[in-house]
Amino acid sequence: MCVTAVESRPAGVALTPSPEGHRPFGARVKAFVALTKPRIIELLLITTVPVMFLAAQGVPDLWLVLTTTIGGYLSAGGANALNMYIDRDIDALMDRTSQRPLVTGMVTARECLAFGIALAVISTVWFGLLVNWLSAALSLGALLFYVVVYTMLLKRRTSQNIVWGGIAGCMPVLIGWSAVTNSMSWAAVILFAVIFFWTPPHYWPLSMKVKDDYARVGVPMLPVIASNRVVARQIVIYSWVMVAVSLLLTPLGYTGWFYTAVALLTGGFWLWEAHGLLNRAKAGVTGGKLKEMRLFHWSITYVSLLFVAVAVDPFLR
Repeated sequence: MCVTAVESRPAGVALTPSPEGHRPFGARVKAFVALTKPRIIELLLITTVPVMFLAAQGVPDLWLVLTTTIGGYLSAGGANALNMYIDRDIDALMDRTSQRPLVTGMVTARECLAFGIALAVISTVWFGLLVNWLSAALSLGALLFYVVVYTMLLKRRTSQNIVWGGIAGCMPVLIGWSAVTNSMSWAAVILFAVIFFWTPPHYWPLSMKVKDDYARVGVPMLPVIASNRVVARQIVIYSWVMVAVSLLLTPLGYTGWFYTAVALLTGGFWLWEAHGLLNRAKAGVTGGKLKEMRLFHWSITYVSLLFVAVAVDPFLR
Protein backbone atom coordinates (compact mmCIF):
# COMPACT_ATOMS: atom_id res chain seq x y z
CA MET A 1 0.00 0.00 0.00
CA CYS A 2 3.04 2.22 0.27
CA VAL A 3 5.58 2.45 -2.53
CA THR A 4 9.29 2.86 -1.97
CA ALA A 5 11.49 4.28 -4.67
CA VAL A 6 14.17 1.80 -5.70
CA GLU A 7 17.00 1.84 -8.17
CA SER A 8 16.06 0.48 -11.56
CA ARG A 9 17.68 -2.80 -12.54
CA PRO A 10 17.88 -4.68 -15.85
CA ALA A 11 14.92 -6.92 -16.60
CA GLY A 12 15.36 -10.65 -16.35
CA VAL A 13 18.10 -10.77 -13.73
CA ALA A 14 18.47 -14.35 -12.51
CA LEU A 15 17.16 -15.25 -9.10
CA THR A 16 20.54 -16.51 -7.90
CA PRO A 17 21.20 -16.45 -4.15
CA SER A 18 24.05 -14.29 -2.99
CA PRO A 19 27.10 -16.23 -1.84
CA GLU A 20 26.88 -17.11 1.83
CA GLY A 21 29.72 -14.74 2.65
CA HIS A 22 27.73 -11.86 1.19
CA ARG A 23 24.64 -12.57 3.31
CA PRO A 24 25.53 -11.21 6.77
CA PHE A 25 23.23 -12.07 9.66
CA GLY A 26 21.90 -8.55 10.14
CA ALA A 27 21.03 -8.18 6.48
CA ARG A 28 19.34 -11.59 6.52
CA VAL A 29 17.17 -10.58 9.47
CA LYS A 30 16.14 -7.39 7.67
CA ALA A 31 15.37 -9.44 4.57
CA PHE A 32 13.04 -11.79 6.44
CA VAL A 33 11.28 -8.79 7.99
CA ALA A 34 10.95 -7.30 4.51
CA LEU A 35 9.21 -10.49 3.35
CA THR A 36 6.31 -9.60 5.66
CA LYS A 37 5.86 -6.17 3.97
CA PRO A 38 5.66 -4.27 7.28
CA ARG A 39 4.48 -1.01 5.68
CA ILE A 40 1.39 -2.73 4.35
CA ILE A 41 0.74 -4.39 7.70
CA GLU A 42 0.75 -0.96 9.36
CA LEU A 43 -2.43 -0.13 7.44
CA LEU A 44 -4.00 -3.47 8.28
CA LEU A 45 -3.44 -2.83 11.99
CA ILE A 46 -4.85 0.69 11.64
CA THR A 47 -8.14 -0.92 10.64
CA THR A 48 -7.99 -3.67 13.27
CA VAL A 49 -7.35 -1.91 16.58
CA PRO A 50 -9.90 0.95 16.26
CA VAL A 51 -12.65 -1.58 15.51
CA MET A 52 -11.81 -3.26 18.81
CA PHE A 53 -12.53 0.04 20.60
CA LEU A 54 -15.86 0.33 18.79
CA ALA A 55 -16.78 -3.26 19.61
CA ALA A 56 -15.92 -2.71 23.29
CA GLN A 57 -17.60 0.73 23.31
CA GLY A 58 -14.53 1.92 25.15
CA VAL A 59 -11.07 0.61 25.93
CA PRO A 60 -10.78 -3.10 25.12
CA ASP A 61 -8.64 -5.46 27.16
CA LEU A 62 -5.09 -4.34 26.36
CA TRP A 63 -3.72 -7.88 26.47
CA LEU A 64 -6.33 -8.83 23.89
CA VAL A 65 -5.29 -5.88 21.72
CA LEU A 66 -1.65 -6.98 21.95
CA THR A 67 -2.33 -10.63 21.11
CA THR A 68 -4.66 -9.67 18.25
CA THR A 69 -2.08 -7.26 16.86
CA ILE A 70 0.73 -9.80 17.02
CA GLY A 71 -1.47 -12.49 15.49
CA GLY A 72 -2.51 -10.12 12.72
CA TYR A 73 1.10 -9.27 11.93
CA LEU A 74 2.10 -12.93 11.80
CA SER A 75 -0.84 -13.85 9.56
CA ALA A 76 -0.46 -10.93 7.15
CA GLY A 77 3.31 -11.43 7.15
CA GLY A 78 2.88 -15.05 6.16
CA ALA A 79 0.50 -14.10 3.36
CA ASN A 80 2.93 -11.46 2.08
CA ALA A 81 5.88 -13.86 2.16
CA LEU A 82 3.92 -16.45 0.19
CA ASN A 83 2.88 -13.72 -2.24
CA MET A 84 6.55 -12.88 -2.82
CA TYR A 85 7.36 -16.56 -3.34
CA ILE A 86 4.68 -16.89 -6.02
CA ASP A 87 5.48 -13.57 -7.70
CA ARG A 88 9.26 -13.90 -7.61
CA ASP A 89 9.42 -14.24 -11.40
CA ILE A 90 7.68 -10.95 -12.15
CA ASP A 91 9.24 -9.16 -9.18
CA ALA A 92 12.61 -9.62 -10.91
CA LEU A 93 11.30 -7.72 -13.94
CA MET A 94 9.60 -4.78 -12.21
CA ASP A 95 11.49 -1.70 -11.08
CA ARG A 96 9.38 -1.16 -7.95
CA THR A 97 10.00 -4.72 -6.70
CA SER A 98 13.59 -5.17 -7.85
CA GLN A 99 15.04 -4.95 -4.34
CA ARG A 100 12.81 -7.56 -2.71
CA PRO A 101 14.76 -10.26 -0.82
CA LEU A 102 14.05 -13.07 -3.28
CA VAL A 103 15.19 -10.95 -6.22
CA THR A 104 18.43 -9.87 -4.58
CA GLY A 105 19.06 -13.43 -3.36
CA MET A 106 19.26 -12.43 0.29
CA VAL A 107 16.57 -15.08 0.93
CA THR A 108 16.19 -18.23 -1.17
CA ALA A 109 12.85 -19.33 -2.61
CA ARG A 110 12.80 -22.41 -0.36
CA GLU A 111 13.46 -20.30 2.73
CA CYS A 112 10.71 -17.87 1.76
CA LEU A 113 8.19 -20.67 1.22
CA ALA A 114 9.04 -22.31 4.56
CA PHE A 115 8.91 -18.93 6.33
CA GLY A 116 5.48 -18.08 4.88
CA ILE A 117 3.98 -21.47 5.74
CA ALA A 118 5.43 -21.31 9.26
CA LEU A 119 3.90 -17.88 9.88
CA ALA A 120 0.55 -19.09 8.55
CA VAL A 121 0.49 -22.04 10.94
CA ILE A 122 1.81 -20.11 13.94
CA SER A 123 -0.62 -17.21 13.45
CA THR A 124 -3.63 -19.51 13.20
CA VAL A 125 -2.70 -21.39 16.37
CA TRP A 126 -1.86 -18.10 18.09
CA PHE A 127 -5.29 -16.65 17.33
CA GLY A 128 -7.08 -19.84 18.33
CA LEU A 129 -5.35 -20.23 21.69
CA LEU A 130 -4.93 -16.60 22.74
CA VAL A 131 -7.87 -14.82 21.08
CA ASN A 132 -10.64 -17.14 19.85
CA TRP A 133 -11.20 -19.66 17.08
CA LEU A 134 -13.55 -17.40 15.12
CA SER A 135 -10.73 -14.88 14.75
CA ALA A 136 -8.37 -17.74 13.87
CA ALA A 137 -10.70 -18.90 11.09
CA LEU A 138 -11.08 -15.37 9.72
CA SER A 139 -7.33 -14.85 9.81
CA LEU A 140 -6.60 -18.09 7.99
CA GLY A 141 -9.37 -17.34 5.49
CA ALA A 142 -7.85 -13.93 4.73
CA LEU A 143 -4.42 -15.48 4.23
CA LEU A 144 -5.70 -18.18 1.89
CA PHE A 145 -7.82 -15.69 -0.05
CA TYR A 146 -4.86 -13.38 -0.60
CA VAL A 147 -2.46 -16.15 -1.60
CA VAL A 148 -4.73 -18.45 -3.59
CA VAL A 149 -7.59 -16.30 -4.92
CA TYR A 150 -5.76 -13.01 -5.48
CA THR A 151 -2.12 -13.93 -6.14
CA MET A 152 -2.58 -17.27 -7.91
CA LEU A 153 -5.96 -16.91 -9.65
CA LEU A 154 -6.85 -13.25 -10.20
CA LYS A 155 -3.73 -11.09 -10.35
CA ARG A 156 -2.45 -12.21 -13.74
CA ARG A 157 -5.84 -12.94 -15.32
CA THR A 158 -8.25 -10.02 -14.85
CA SER A 159 -8.27 -6.26 -14.47
CA GLN A 160 -10.68 -6.76 -11.59
CA ASN A 161 -7.89 -8.42 -9.61
CA ILE A 162 -7.55 -5.69 -6.99
CA VAL A 163 -11.33 -5.33 -6.63
CA TRP A 164 -12.01 -8.89 -5.52
CA GLY A 165 -8.53 -9.59 -4.23
CA GLY A 166 -8.98 -6.64 -1.90
CA ILE A 167 -11.39 -8.73 0.18
CA ALA A 168 -8.36 -10.12 2.00
CA GLY A 169 -7.46 -6.61 3.11
CA CYS A 170 -10.96 -6.11 4.50
CA MET A 171 -10.75 -9.07 6.86
CA PRO A 172 -8.80 -7.32 9.67
CA VAL A 173 -11.97 -5.33 10.39
CA LEU A 174 -13.90 -8.54 11.03
CA ILE A 175 -11.00 -9.97 13.00
CA GLY A 176 -10.84 -6.93 15.27
CA TRP A 177 -14.57 -7.13 15.99
CA SER A 178 -14.59 -10.89 16.53
CA ALA A 179 -11.57 -10.69 18.83
CA VAL A 180 -13.62 -8.60 21.28
CA THR A 181 -17.08 -10.12 20.87
CA ASN A 182 -16.43 -13.60 19.43
CA SER A 183 -19.27 -12.77 17.03
CA MET A 184 -20.13 -10.61 14.03
CA SER A 185 -22.14 -7.39 13.73
CA TRP A 186 -23.53 -5.09 11.05
CA ALA A 187 -21.02 -2.47 12.23
CA ALA A 188 -18.17 -4.78 11.29
CA VAL A 189 -19.84 -5.59 7.95
CA ILE A 190 -20.22 -1.88 7.14
CA LEU A 191 -16.56 -1.16 7.91
CA PHE A 192 -15.62 -4.23 5.87
CA ALA A 193 -17.53 -2.67 2.97
CA VAL A 194 -15.78 0.67 3.47
CA ILE A 195 -12.39 -1.00 3.01
CA PHE A 196 -13.72 -3.05 0.09
CA PHE A 197 -14.77 0.07 -1.83
CA TRP A 198 -11.68 1.98 -0.64
CA THR A 199 -9.17 -0.52 -2.02
CA PRO A 200 -9.60 0.02 -5.80
CA PRO A 201 -9.49 3.84 -5.73
CA HIS A 202 -6.58 3.57 -3.30
CA TYR A 203 -4.53 1.23 -5.50
CA TRP A 204 -5.48 2.30 -9.01
CA PRO A 205 -3.72 5.70 -8.76
CA LEU A 206 -0.51 3.88 -7.82
CA SER A 207 -1.11 1.46 -10.70
CA MET A 208 -1.48 4.43 -13.03
CA LYS A 209 1.93 5.65 -11.92
CA VAL A 210 3.70 2.30 -12.43
CA LYS A 211 1.56 0.84 -15.23
CA ASP A 212 4.61 0.31 -17.44
CA ASP A 213 5.96 -2.08 -14.81
CA TYR A 214 2.74 -4.09 -14.82
CA ALA A 215 2.53 -4.02 -18.62
CA ARG A 216 6.07 -5.36 -18.88
CA VAL A 217 5.18 -8.49 -16.90
CA GLY A 218 1.70 -8.99 -18.33
CA VAL A 219 -0.29 -8.18 -15.20
CA PRO A 220 -3.57 -6.65 -16.43
CA MET A 221 -4.09 -3.96 -13.81
CA LEU A 222 -6.91 -1.69 -14.96
CA PRO A 223 -4.59 1.23 -15.91
CA VAL A 224 -2.66 -1.17 -18.19
CA ILE A 225 -5.66 -2.06 -20.33
CA ALA A 226 -7.79 1.10 -20.01
CA SER A 227 -7.23 4.81 -20.58
CA ASN A 228 -6.60 7.23 -17.72
CA ARG A 229 -10.06 8.62 -18.29
CA VAL A 230 -11.73 5.23 -17.83
CA VAL A 231 -9.66 4.47 -14.73
CA ALA A 232 -10.38 7.86 -13.19
CA ARG A 233 -14.12 7.40 -13.83
CA GLN A 234 -14.01 4.07 -12.03
CA ILE A 235 -12.13 5.71 -9.16
CA VAL A 236 -14.87 8.33 -8.83
CA ILE A 237 -17.64 5.71 -8.81
CA TYR A 238 -15.98 3.60 -6.14
CA SER A 239 -15.17 6.73 -4.13
CA TRP A 240 -18.80 7.86 -3.98
CA VAL A 241 -19.94 4.41 -2.89
CA MET A 242 -17.20 4.26 -0.27
CA VAL A 243 -18.16 7.60 1.28
CA ALA A 244 -21.86 6.70 1.25
CA VAL A 245 -21.20 3.38 2.97
CA SER A 246 -18.99 5.04 5.58
CA LEU A 247 -21.96 7.19 6.64
CA LEU A 248 -24.22 4.21 7.39
CA LEU A 249 -22.76 3.61 10.86
CA THR A 250 -24.44 6.63 12.45
CA PRO A 251 -28.08 6.12 11.36
CA LEU A 252 -27.79 2.51 12.48
CA GLY A 253 -26.73 3.69 15.94
CA TYR A 254 -23.12 2.49 16.03
CA THR A 255 -21.43 5.91 15.99
CA GLY A 256 -22.22 9.51 16.92
CA TRP A 257 -21.48 13.07 15.86
CA PHE A 258 -17.67 12.87 15.98
CA TYR A 259 -17.31 9.96 13.59
CA THR A 260 -19.94 11.49 11.30
CA ALA A 261 -18.09 14.81 11.15
CA VAL A 262 -14.77 13.12 10.36
CA ALA A 263 -16.38 10.88 7.74
CA LEU A 264 -18.00 13.86 6.03
CA LEU A 265 -14.90 16.06 6.05
CA THR A 266 -12.40 13.40 4.98
CA GLY A 267 -14.83 11.85 2.51
CA GLY A 268 -15.60 15.25 1.01
CA PHE A 269 -11.90 15.96 0.47
CA TRP A 270 -11.46 12.50 -1.06
CA LEU A 271 -14.25 13.20 -3.57
CA TRP A 272 -12.68 16.57 -4.40
CA GLU A 273 -9.38 14.85 -5.20
CA ALA A 274 -11.06 12.03 -7.14
CA HIS A 275 -13.04 14.44 -9.32
CA GLY A 276 -9.90 16.54 -9.81
CA LEU A 277 -8.10 13.46 -11.13
CA LEU A 278 -11.02 12.70 -13.46
CA ASN A 279 -11.08 16.27 -14.78
CA ARG A 280 -7.34 16.15 -15.52
CA ALA A 281 -7.72 12.77 -17.23
CA LYS A 282 -10.60 14.09 -19.35
CA ALA A 283 -8.43 17.03 -20.38
CA GLY A 284 -5.78 14.62 -21.63
CA VAL A 285 -3.23 15.49 -18.97
CA THR A 286 -0.47 12.87 -18.66
CA GLY A 287 2.78 12.35 -16.81
CA GLY A 288 3.52 14.19 -13.61
CA LYS A 289 0.81 16.78 -14.25
CA LEU A 290 -1.85 14.09 -13.86
CA LYS A 291 -1.01 14.11 -10.11
CA GLU A 292 -2.50 10.65 -9.56
CA MET A 293 -0.27 10.05 -6.55
CA ARG A 294 -1.98 12.86 -4.64
CA LEU A 295 -5.06 10.68 -4.32
CA PHE A 296 -2.94 7.63 -3.45
CA HIS A 297 -1.25 9.43 -0.57
CA TRP A 298 -4.52 10.97 0.59
CA SER A 299 -6.17 7.55 0.59
CA ILE A 300 -3.76 6.41 3.31
CA THR A 301 -4.44 9.54 5.37
CA TYR A 302 -8.18 9.10 4.83
CA VAL A 303 -8.39 5.55 6.13
CA SER A 304 -6.14 6.42 9.08
CA LEU A 305 -8.28 9.40 10.13
CA LEU A 306 -11.55 7.55 9.59
CA PHE A 307 -10.54 4.63 11.77
CA VAL A 308 -9.08 6.87 14.45
CA ALA A 309 -12.54 8.44 14.54
CA VAL A 310 -14.01 4.93 14.92
CA ALA A 311 -11.86 4.45 18.03
CA VAL A 312 -12.47 7.90 19.54
CA ASP A 313 -16.20 8.15 18.91
CA PRO A 314 -17.33 5.80 21.76
CA PHE A 315 -15.72 8.16 24.30
CA LEU A 316 -17.68 11.18 23.01
CA ARG A 317 -21.18 9.73 23.02
